[in-house]
Amino acid sequence: MKENEELAEQKKIKLLLGLIATLLAIIVCMIIIFIRSNHSMAQAEKEATEIAKEYANLETVDDFYWFTRKETSFSVVGRDDKGNELIVLIPKSGDSVKVLNQKDGVSENQIRQVMVQDYQQSNIKKVNLGLYDGKATWEVVAENPDKSLNYYLLSFENAEEINVIKNI
Repeated sequence: MKENEELAEQKKIKLLLGLIATLLAIIVCMIIIFIRSNHSMAQAEKEATEIAKEYANLETVDDFYWFTRKETSFSVVGRDDKGNELIVLIPKSGDSVKVLNQKDGVSENQIRQVMVQDYQQSNIKKVNLGLYDGKATWEVVAENPDKSLNYYLLSFENAEEINVIKNI
């Protein structure tokens, strides 16, 4: 009788150890996937920052945006040695880099205000700045109460509507 109890106890221990090992393996795999998926973002930010520093003499970097619409572009927002807030727009190819002064356009905070005031969109999921048809463009993704998404493209210069896709 005592042997049966010990045998049952050993089975429970083996089962628990197997379960713990399986859970640990799953956690390790998830961590590896997470690290690898973030590597490309970090690499793109590093390369875009280097280009921005070269083209605009940025001393500090405040924001980085990865914009993927018709074509992929990257944007770096920062300050130069004179304190000017600049935006560097970089096509994925690295050609035709554009340097803009932030004061000549609409900031991310202003775009968020436009979304609330003009579009009644308060649940903003993502804001990106990039090149769309060769022009600086804000992309805003907002969630509706029914969980559908709206995509807005607004011009950098004056927040004028370029394109809207609703209820996706």
